[in-house]
Amino acid sequence: MAKQKIIVSVTNDLSTDQRVDKICNTLLELHFDVLLIGRLLPHSKTIDRAYQTKRFNLWFNKGALFYANYNIRLFFFLFFNKADVLWSNDLDTLWANYIISKWKKKKLVFDSHEYFTEVPELINRPKVQRFWKRIERNILPKLKNVLTVSSSIADLYKKEYNIDVKLLRNVPLLNQKLVKVENIQVEDKKILIYQGAINVNRGIEYMVEAMKYIDNAILYILGKGDISEQIKNLIIELNLTQKVKMLGEVQLEQLRGYTNQADLGLSLEEDRGLNYRFSLPNKLFDYIHAGLPVLVANLPEMENLVNQHQLGETIERHEAKHIAEKISAMLKNQEQINNWKINAKKAALKLNWENEENVIVNLF
Repeated sequence: MAKQKIIVSVTNDLSTDQRVDKICNTLLELHFDVLLIGRLLPHSKTIDRAYQTKRFNLWFNKGALFYANYNIRLFFFLFFNKADVLWSNDLDTLWANYIISKWKKKKLVFDSHEYFTEVPELINRPKVQRFWKRIERNILPKLKNVLTVSSSIADLYKKEYNIDVKLLRNVPLLNQKLVKVENIQVEDKKILIYQGAINVNRGIEYMVEAMKYIDNAILYILGKGDISEQIKNLIIELNLTQKVKMLGEVQLEQLRGYTNQADLGLSLEEDRGLNYRFSLPNKLFDYIHAGLPVLVANLPEMENLVNQHQLGETIERHEAKHIAEKISAMLKNQEQINNWKINAKKAALKLNWENEENVIVNLF
């Protein structure tokens, strides 16, 4: 019997998207023929996956023309290629997937990685925000298979559109393969880590500035994004090049090797729009699986998780001195650090992909 084919689409370049990679591997285990579609960027790294991949080389790589370019390419690709199931990641791939699923009468799964219409890049651009909200309002009420990353975002969709939304958190594999990476540890220094997109309102500026007041630690920033250059300039401006290191984009196969070397994980998103307020970032789960204590923003989903499993501390405000005081107090309390590490290992036994992927199994 021939395998059913599933086409999974996302607008990034595939190299660092942990969630989509885990989903595609789960779909392989369910005996699907999997094709993952993304886009090719000028500095995209080569990827080697167990499933098929395709990256569109687009004419435009940002702004409205990019989204139009991507969806038109995706529409025609889906139109001329056979698939039994379509899997749309985020609102920016949904239009093409929805139209083709209706025309071809195919099953569509919509996986919302964030509350897209409230991302920081949109909340100060009302016209663009209204455009995406219109797409959301026109399509979401008609969908039967919807997933998202946090209970709060699921509740928002349920309330607004009266639809069933399943929770699929972005948790790591329990027994993730470790790839050898460079040693980032320094004698007599604690290692702080931030991993993820270098974008606005993620609290990165405050982390960097906080290092002015911390003498026994080095902050490593892993990732890239819209404000990467701004953060580099801030590090130089504050004369912190010995205390703050930017490692750039790290492929997901290598990420765990860096995280495991750290002493404390940071996730300090600001309360700017509902997307960040209700976020449950994958980096937080990565820290847990690496056995790290965490310092997080006092946003409901993150705070609830940290308090429920006793994993670390929360900040009261986004202010550099306050964050530095929190970090210093945490690092000085070795007995408490040991307890947080034990609790992280216990939490990882519950919060792992081997458990979470049952949500996908139940869809099929």
